[in-house]
Amino acid sequence: MLFAALAVIALGVWSMRWERPGVTLGPQQSVETTNPKAGVHTRLTDEVEEWKIKRTLEMVREMGAPWVVEYFPWAYVESEPGRYNWTHSDQVINHAHQQGLTVIARLGFAPQWARPKDTTPLYLDEERFVDFGGFAAKFVERYRGKVNYVIIWNEPNLALEWGYAKPDAIKYTEMLRVVYPMIKAAAPEVQVLAGALAPTLAPPGSEFGVNDLVFLQEMYNAGAADYFDILAIHSYGWHFDPDSPSDPEVVNFRRTELLRAIMVENGDGHKPAMITEGGWNDHPRWTRAVRPAQRIAYTLRAYEIALEEWDWLDALCLWVFRFPWDQNSYQDYFTFVRTDFEPKPIYLEVQQSMRK
Repeated sequence: MLFAALAVIALGVWSMRWERPGVTLGPQQSVETTNPKAGVHTRLTDEVEEWKIKRTLEMVREMGAPWVVEYFPWAYVESEPGRYNWTHSDQVINHAHQQGLTVIARLGFAPQWARPKDTTPLYLDEERFVDFGGFAAKFVERYRGKVNYVIIWNEPNLALEWGYAKPDAIKYTEMLRVVYPMIKAAAPEVQVLAGALAPTLAPPGSEFGVNDLVFLQEMYNAGAADYFDILAIHSYGWHFDPDSPSDPEVVNFRRTELLRAIMVENGDGHKPAMITEGGWNDHPRWTRAVRPAQRIAYTLRAYEIALEEWDWLDALCLWVFRFPWDQNSYQDYFTFVRTDFEPKPIYLEVQQSMRK
């Protein structure tokens, strides 16, 4: 009997340790920061506990970053045609808005009903672009006033991110041509981001991808300029410091300037750009990583460059703030905060810089 009683007490203590009260939005907050362009990619897509969603976004605000990029998979919301489940999206958007954060919503990931059998969720045929556009229009209509920026698809210059089909700038431009007016009809003020190209030096004819500089020019050749408002850029530094000069033969942070030059050359210099992925990794054995102290210094310098040098850049959102669970790979060394919400040194250093 004594053992049973102790077991019950222990179970009660354990339950109180992990039980979470009902999650509330709390009071409206605002971000205190010295850098209005600073942001992060939050990756709450698969975070199932609302308190963790709220805590993640609180920590972003407390770090001093006003911008977040978040992924809202089409398949998660419209698993059957015309039937929508907005529960998780509502949680993320409402908590982000309450924390005073500006959301850049990345849209993609096709439901099974919208793609051929035995294809990945990143594959979409042209006749289904209108279905994707319908979802995008519903999204911006639902979150009107809370979400003013949406990214159309992700890294379409990679075969992996294009459903293992051959990357095709003409096809991606056709997606923009179909989806852009549907978004604008639902919420004209929403700014549509295109591109989100993976920085790659893939040679001509590669089965894996197309050089991002080549793909962007091909988009312009296909008439993409009429179907986006902002260029989304992915900018990873690999082992180079952020002041290493841009070079078409190198992937580094300032490769961003080469993409900007293509915009200008094609008469799009009046449009802004946003970096929606980027940054450095401090894995101890990955060949493209840097040391932890270098990562901190490079990150601080990158935020400074965005603010002081690139007047055409509206936001710099680095990959990745936190994952819902450990990835057990080099990806864990991109994060600012551990899965248990323990801040890494990089979080604390950025916070000190942003909250002076």
